[in-house]
Amino acid sequence: MLGAVLLAYFVVPFAVFLLQTRAVAVGTAFADPAIRDAITTSLLTAPISTTIAAVFGIPLAYVLSRVSFRGKRLVEAAVLLPLVVPPIVGGVMLLTVVGRFTPIGSAAATLGVPLTGSRAGVVLAQTFVAAPFLVVTARAGFDSVDPRLEEAARTLGYGRLRTVRLVSLPLARNAIAAGIVLTFVRAIGEFGATMMVAYTPRTMPTQIRVSFIAHGIDAIVPIALALLAIAVIVVVAVQLLVGTPRRY
Repeated sequence: MLGAVLLAYFVVPFAVFLLQTRAVAVGTAFADPAIRDAITTSLLTAPISTTIAAVFGIPLAYVLSRVSFRGKRLVEAAVLLPLVVPPIVGGVMLLTVVGRFTPIGSAAATLGVPLTGSRAGVVLAQTFVAAPFLVVTARAGFDSVDPRLEEAARTLGYGRLRTVRLVSLPLARNAIAAGIVLTFVRAIGEFGATMMVAYTPRTMPTQIRVSFIAHGIDAIVPIALALLAIAVIVVVAVQLLVGTPRRY
């Protein structure tokens, strides 16, 4: 019964929101170039951010799970830091590193790749906020893999990388897939850090804020539906690709 109360708290706002969409001309709203541009920006940047998080985050998760070294606690704290810092504060911290008047930001702008007010800035903000979800979840998956299985593979002549590829990754795949989903959904829904680093081009969350201020709640229905649809599609696609965990 207690769980049902929380479940109802999750479901009722979705149901009421979807019922309200009947009174909104959703098809007409998608003709707005600003909404189309926001959807395009989010669909381009969120997969890039998720890929960056996976390429660098999965190896980091494995190292944190399997290797003991001096300063490990500090590394773990650094991974968790973006999760506990408000996103808008995270955006401010990013600006101190990649802002247009910083050495890195000015050098990038000179090369024609501005790191603020651009899609590159959106990717930087999304990755900063979302990547920790992948590291934390993937590490939990690697922690659940019995190290003796890896040791057995090593005794059969497998190298470390081959052991990770053929033993560790397949056994932790469900946790990694969950981390990828969380990272993508968090990236595509990121607002605070993105607004600070790259207010333009607008992502879907930024456009939702602008439309709400200018025209009220009815104006945000189409783009909110697009966000919801994308999240559902990603979750279903990953479940189909990875499958559900088996119970023995």
